[in-house]
Amino acid sequence: MQIFSVGGAIRDALLHLPVKDKDWVVVGATPEKMTQLGYQTVGKDFPVFLHPKSREEYALARTERKTAPGYKGFVVHASPGVTLEEDLARRDLTINAMALAEEHATLLTPLNSEIAGANFGQIFAAHGIDPYGGLKDLAAQTLRHVTPAFREDPVRILRVARFAARFPQFSIAPETMHLMQDMVKASEVEHLVPERVWQELAKGLMAAKPSRMFEVLKECGALQVLLPEVNRLWGVPQRAEYHPEIDTGIHLMMVLDMSAHLQTSLSVRVACLMHDLGKGTTPQDEWPRHIAHEQRSVKLLNQVCERLRIPVDCKELSEVVAREHGNIHRSQDLNADALMRLLERCDAIRKPERWFDILQACECDARGRLGFDHNDYEPAKRLKEVLKAALSVTTSTIAEQAQKQGLSGPAVGEKIHEARVIAIAQLKA
Repeated sequence: MQIFSVGGAIRDALLHLPVKDKDWVVVGATPEKMTQLGYQTVGKDFPVFLHPKSREEYALARTERKTAPGYKGFVVHASPGVTLEEDLARRDLTINAMALAEEHATLLTPLNSEIAGANFGQIFAAHGIDPYGGLKDLAAQTLRHVTPAFREDPVRILRVARFAARFPQFSIAPETMHLMQDMVKASEVEHLVPERVWQELAKGLMAAKPSRMFEVLKECGALQVLLPEVNRLWGVPQRAEYHPEIDTGIHLMMVLDMSAHLQTSLSVRVACLMHDLGKGTTPQDEWPRHIAHEQRSVKLLNQVCERLRIPVDCKELSEVVAREHGNIHRSQDLNADALMRLLERCDAIRKPERWFDILQACECDARGRLGFDHNDYEPAKRLKEVLKAALSVTTSTIAEQAQKQGLSGPAVGEKIHEARVIAIAQLKA
C-alpha cells in the first residue's frame, strides 16, 4: 500500500501559492483494508475515504470508462492493481496530474505554504512523479489535456475554462482547444448535468479573471450550448457615447472582471453576468438602442436560473439588478418620492444588506466600460445615504399616531412612506 499527494496541492505548491486542499491517492489497497485502518467511507460513486485523524480525503487509485453520455455514465474500476500512472491518466490537465509520495509531501500544509513554495521545487525535482509533463507545462504556462480520455467527461471543458479564469496568464494548448471543439461538435456538452455546470461556472465566476472562462467557452463553442443567452451578446452594438467599447459581449466581460477587481460575492457576480441579457434579443433595426431590455433580461435570466438550478439568492439579486440598474444609474435625477419607490421596489427597507450588493453590481456595470474603470460611482455613495435616511424614520411612533387617528392597515403604511420621503427630501436639501 502506497499513498501519494496528487493534483492541486502539488500544482499550487510549485506555483508558490497557498495549499488549501490536499488530495491523496492510495495504491495497492482495498476498501476493506482502508476501513480496517480506521478510514471512514464517504464516496458514493467513487472509493473515497476520510483519514481517521486529519479528515482529509483519500481515494483508491482508479480508472474510469464512459458508458453513456454525460457525467453520470461512468464505470469506475478501483483495485489494488490500478497503478498511480493509470490514475493520473484519467485527470483533466497535465498540471493536475503530478504526484509526490506521502513521505516527501510533509511541507504541503496550509500553515507553512510559504515555506513549501520556497523549497518545494527542489523536493519535487528530486522525488516528484510526473509521467505526463505537467512540470514542463507549468513552466510554459500551458493548459494541456493529459490523454485522449479527456473527451470521456465533457465537464472537463468547463474545468479548463475555469482554470483559464484562475490562471489568466496561462494559454490553452492548440490540441486541447481542438479536442474541446470536437467534443462540442459531437454534442457531448448537451448531456451535462445542470448541477455540475453551475458548480464549475460558480468557481469560474469567483476566479481572478472571470471573463477568460466565458471567452474560452465561446471559442470552443460550449457557450452557445450552455448559455446561449450570454453567447448572443457578442456582436450586438450599444451607443458609443455611453459604451465606448460598443460591443455588448465585450462590455459584459469588462463588468465581470470589474466584479473580480472589487472582490464581490458570488451573487453579485451572477447579477453582473445576467444584467444585460435582454440586449441580445433587441431587433437589429433598433440598434444601438435597447429599449425595455431590462424586462427582457429578467425573463431570460429566470430561464437560465431554472435551467441551471442557480441558487435563489443569486436569482433574486439578479432580477433586481437587471430590472433597476438603469434607474440606479440615473438616480441623481429622481426626486425624493421616486427614490423611496426605488427603495421599495428593491426591498431595501427589509433587506438593507442586499441593497449594498445591488449597488455594488451597478458599480461593476458602470465601471465595466472602456475608460471608466477608475471612476468613482457616485450613485452608490448617494443611495447608501438615501437608505440610511429612510431607515432613520421611527415607524413605531408613526404607527401609534396613525392608530390614534383611527387609521389602520395600508393607511398606516402610507403615513410611514410619507415620513420616509420627507427624510430623503431633507437629505437631498
